[in-house]
Amino acid sequence: ASLDSLLPEDHRARLVWEYVRGLDLSRLYEQVRAVEGRAGRDAIDPRIPMALWLYATLDGVGSARQLARLCEDHWAYRWICGGVSVNYHTLSDFRTAHPELLDDLLTQSVATLMHEGLVTLHRVAQDGMRVRASAGASSFRRRASLEECQSQARAQVESLGQELQDDPAASNRRRQAARERAARERSERVAKALDELAEIESKKQGDKRDKARASTTDPQARVMKMGDGGFRPAHNVQLATDTASQVITGVEVVNAGSDEGQMPPRVQQHQQRYGKVPEETLADGGFAQLADIEKVSSPAVGTTVYAPVQKPRKEGRDPHQPLPGDSAAIAQWRQRMGTPEAKQVYKERASTAECVNAIRRNRGLRQFLVRGLRKVRAVALWFAIAHNLMRAVTLRAQVTLASVGD
Repeated sequence: ASLDSLLPEDHRARLVWEYVRGLDLSRLYEQVRAVEGRAGRDAIDPRIPMALWLYATLDGVGSARQLARLCEDHWAYRWICGGVSVNYHTLSDFRTAHPELLDDLLTQSVATLMHEGLVTLHRVAQDGMRVRASAGASSFRRRASLEECQSQARAQVESLGQELQDDPAASNRRRQAARERAARERSERVAKALDELAEIESKKQGDKRDKARASTTDPQARVMKMGDGGFRPAHNVQLATDTASQVITGVEVVNAGSDEGQMPPRVQQHQQRYGKVPEETLADGGFAQLADIEKVSSPAVGTTVYAPVQKPRKEGRDPHQPLPGDSAAIAQWRQRMGTPEAKQVYKERASTAECVNAIRRNRGLRQFLVRGLRKVRAVALWFAIAHNLMRAVTLRAQVTLASVGD
C-alpha cells in the first residue's frame, strides 16, 4: 500500500501539510544554492522540515534525532517527507535557523484570524512560564572559576591545533579536528559566560556581586524559582493569549527570573505586530508594577489593566482606595479591581494561562534542548504557531457548526 493510502483523509499530518503549502517561504527558497543547472546535491524542499517540525511539535517531539528516526519508522512522518529519510543535522539546524521567519508567521497567523473575526484582541492575558534550560546547576561558576576555565580551554585549543598539524594520518586528523572543534566551542561558551557574568554582577550590590555566577553550558540561562518552589537553570517564556479564542498573540523569551517590567514591551509588541494594542490586559501580581500600569494605561497606549492589588502594609486600610500620591491611572486601577465586575474579568487570566500552560507541558515544552536566547525563542515560536494552527481549526469548525445550526 502507498503511504498516501495509509494516511486517513482527516489525519492531522494532512492538515499541517495543507497549512505549510499556503505559507510564503520565498525567503527560504532564496537561500537554496543547489539549483537546476548548477553543481551541488539536491536540497531538501523547505516545506518538508517546516511541516515535520510543526507536526512534531504537536506530537510532543522536541529532539531532532528522534524526529529523524520517526521519518524512517512512523508512517505519518514518512508521508510528510515522501518516504525519504532526513538527516538529523538538517532538522536540528532548520529548527533554530529562522526565528525572524517564525516570528512573521506568528503575526500572519493571528492577523488572518483577526481578519476572519475569530480573534479581536479585546482581552489578552499575559503570563510568564519558567521552562528548564539545557544546562545543569553545576555549570554555574563564579568569576575566578570561569577565568581558570577560559585559560584551560585556550590551552587545550592550542594543544589540539598543534597535534592536528603534526598528525599525518587522515583518519586521526578527522578525530583530532572534531576534538579541536569541541574545545573551541567550549572556549567560546566560557568567554560568553564571562560576558554574561559582567551583566549579572552589574545588577547585584555589595557582597552579592562576588557571588554572581554564570553557566558555561548556556551562558544566557539563569537560575530561577520554578513552579514547584525549587531553583533551576531556566528561561522565562512570556506568552500573551487572547482569552476569547485561546490564540497566542505574542511571544518573547527573557532571562529574568521575575515578570517585573514585562508588561509594557508585551503590550507594545501587539502594536508592532497588529497595529493595535489589546483593549484590556490581564496580568498576575508579578507584572503589577505601578510604573508599568501607569505606562500602558496612558492615552498614548490605551489598554485597561486588570491585575491584583497588593495587600497594604498598614492593617485595616482598604487596598482599593487610592493613595494620596497615586496618579489618575493608578487610582482608577485600584478602584476598578475592587469591583465585582473586575474580579469576574480577572478570573479569565487564570483559565487562559493555565490552559495554555497545560498544553505546553503536554506538547513536551518542559525543558529546552537548545541553548541561547535566540534558539530558545525559535522553539517557543514553533510551539505558538503549532498551537494557533490547531486553535484556528477549532474556531473555524465552531463557526461552520453555528452557521449550519442557524
